[in-house]
Formats: sequence, C-alpha cells, structure tokens
Amino acid sequence: MKLPKHFPLTLTLLFWAFGSQSQEYKYGLGLRVASDKSIVGSGVSLKYFFNANSAVEALISFNPTSIGAMYAHHLPLGAPGLQWYFGGGAFGSFHETDKFGAMGLVGLDYSFAKAPVSLSVDWKPELILSREVGFEPAAVGLSVRFVMK
Repeated sequence: MKLPKHFPLTLTLLFWAFGSQSQEYKYGLGLRVASDKSIVGSGVSLKYFFNANSAVEALISFNPTSIGAMYAHHLPLGAPGLQWYFGGGAFGSFHETDKFGAMGLVGLDYSFAKAPVSLSVDWKPELILSREVGFEPAAVGLSVRFVMK
C-alpha cells in the first residue's frame, strides 16, 4: 500500500482537530488497512488493555487468511490522548502454504476525547520462520477502532 505524501500532515491535523483530552478505553474493535506486502494485512483489529500501559492486540486478515497476536507497552507522548507503543508477537498464515513467524511493533495511538474512536499507525516488521525463512520490513498499517470503556 502506498501512502500519499501528505499523510503525516493529515494525521497530525486530525490529532489536533478532535480535542486535547485523552479518552481512556479498555477495548477497541475496528478495521486495519495494511501494506500489500504484510502477511497479517488488512482486516479486523481487537485491542484489549490490561492496565494503562499494557495491551494485547489480535489481528485477523482474510487475504491471505492469517491471524496474529501482539503485546504492546504504551507510553504517553506529551499530548493528551496520544501514546506511542512498542512490542511484538506471533502470527500464522493459512493460505496456499502455511506460514508462521514473529512480528515486531512500533506505533502511535490516539484516542479522541469527544468520540469513541481511536486511530493507530504502526510499523510491524514480520519474520517468517517456517518453510523458507524470510523478512518483511515493509509491513505498515493504519487501524481505526470503536472504543469501549
């Protein structure tokens, strides 16, 4: 997936436009749009926070059919509602040939103060450990989630 060159500016303006107070949430369910090269690509995202800093995210994509789970540690970034996170996890893909592997994770998460919505943008490099070992560094994605307390 090729992002427009003005994407970072648009994302920054969205963060600024929708308020400055964070909305804490426990669950988030939504859609993820990912780069074409990702093994765990576009699909469904479910995020669950154990506490203010620790979350697990489950990803399900359908082309190719794959699932993934990641742990993420969140830290505030200075603006209310804005956090950065890092972590990792594992995935399995069940298309033509089965694949499994590990994923790293670094990203930004913003929860809107006046709407039950969060946006995340992240880099999720994938290390394929089955059959032929491989590495996919171009795995980036954007998630939009409806959040529940």
